[in-house]
Order: sequence, then C-alpha cells, then structure tokens
Amino acid sequence: MNITKVLAELRAERTRIDEAIKAITALSSTRSRRGRPPRPPSATKKRRGRMSAAARRKLSQLLKQRWAQGKMSPKKATAKPDQISKSSRHMSKAARRRIAAAQRARWAKVKAEAKSA
Repeated sequence: MNITKVLAELRAERTRIDEAIKAITALSSTRSRRGRPPRPPSATKKRRGRMSAAARRKLSQLLKQRWAQGKMSPKKATAKPDQISKSSRHMSKAARRRIAAAQRARWAKVKAEAKSA
C-alpha cells in the first residue's frame, strides 16, 4: 500500500469537506443585515451618461449669457421685521418698570382670587 497516495487522497477529501462546511455555514448564518440590500452584480457596473464636449461648451455659453443678462444675479435681501438685529431692539428702563409693575399687579389679582375662592 502506498502511504503517500493515501495521504494525498485524505488531504483532498479534507479540503472538500472544509469547503462544504463553509458553504453550509454561510447559508445558515442568521446575522441581521443593516442598511439596504446589496445590489445585484449587473447593476453595479452602470455608468451615468456623460456630456460631450460640444454640449458642455453650449451649456457654458448659455450660462454666460444668463449671467450677462442679470437673470442669475443674487437677489437683494430685504429686512423683515422678525430679522431685525437684536441690538436695535432694546427697551428703556422706564418701559421695563411699567411692564414689571403691570405684571406684579396681574399676579396680585390672581393670588387674591385664589385666596377668596
């Protein structure tokens, strides 16, 4: 009996068994995937349409014309009442005192009603 031949056959069978085990493990794995499912192999090779040099020149000329006509010029921002800077909106001390006094009077009235009820 040739021992080297037997060993070679056993090693070949061991590699076949290891490959079968890997394949079965991959099929039965229950790992949860995150994200979107993988794309099929044919979809990964898609190319987007490319613009020809002539089309790029034409588009460039059109954009230059629009800029020259002022159609793409930035708009002037108009100040809205809610966008006024806070530094220009401040109260005088007298106005604060009047508001504080009015608020104290309101709270005194609420407390008085709560005691009488």
